[in-house]
Amino acid sequence: MDCKGVEDPKLHHPTTKNNYSSCGKIRNVIVRGNARIAYKPPEKRLVTKKTARLSSGGCGAPYTGKGMQLRKLSGCYECHAIVDPARFPLPRSNIFCCSRCGEVFPKIESLELHQAVKHAVSKLDSEDTSRNIVEIIFKTSWLKKENPICEIERILKVHNTPRTIQRFEDYRDAVKLRAKRNARCAADGNELLRFHAATLACSLGAGGSSSLCGSSPACGVCMIIRHGFQRNKISGICTTASSGRADDSLGGADGCRAMLVCRVIAGRVKPRVSEDGSASADVSYDSLAGYGGNYSNVEELFVFSPRAILPCFVVIYNSKALD
Repeated sequence: MDCKGVEDPKLHHPTTKNNYSSCGKIRNVIVRGNARIAYKPPEKRLVTKKTARLSSGGCGAPYTGKGMQLRKLSGCYECHAIVDPARFPLPRSNIFCCSRCGEVFPKIESLELHQAVKHAVSKLDSEDTSRNIVEIIFKTSWLKKENPICEIERILKVHNTPRTIQRFEDYRDAVKLRAKRNARCAADGNELLRFHAATLACSLGAGGSSSLCGSSPACGVCMIIRHGFQRNKISGICTTASSGRADDSLGGADGCRAMLVCRVIAGRVKPRVSEDGSASADVSYDSLAGYGGNYSNVEELFVFSPRAILPCFVVIYNSKALD
């Protein structure tokens, strides 16, 4: 019996005019002496799919019939209301999962930072076609008579974030729009494959490791991969056509070094530099050559925008001559 509208749910005074509760569930009134007792006979309920679910296990318990499978419904023991959770989905926060390690992050920015640091590079096997091509380009452009042989320890592929690649592509499109009269620039922005040497202070890519170190700026290669190239206000960012010339820019003693193989948007190239050998930015050009001549013969090329360079591979080598 359920009669919430009556003060005493068991007995009703005979002088009370209203013999029915506000809930409308009292069917009969039985008079016993000077008291009237509210009586509610048991209801006859039809066994349906909804009520069978409640009787089988209550709210949240699945019903299993013979050859019949019902949807997951929720019910209330007091009022016997049936609610379909599909009509009222619970709010769920977006989650982003790393495709390489499975770690979950609440924001897309956190996932991009995780991939840029923890999965920045991967080692290329000797059977990989890309590794063989990079090795051939690196060795054929060494061109150092005093040190004709260099030992390559490993070659790594750089996994740039989608945002970094998009910035590079946007810069190339902007260069193509500015240089409609130049056929080469209008086609691909005068894209070249160049070298840039950097210091190495960690075991990047060794033993299957793919993460960057945090010892910047001592480790130049990790700093470039993580934060991009830092433009020199006076001379810009120097890239070379040969790996040997890039190695000379490091100087110092022999040891393990890193060489970045980069895609460079040269755009409109200014053919000469000032008398002191320094480069200066010019709004009418996108880059500046260290030596005169055709674009294909430019040894040193200074680009004015960090967005114009995209590191693709890292060659870890030992510059010490072999006996």
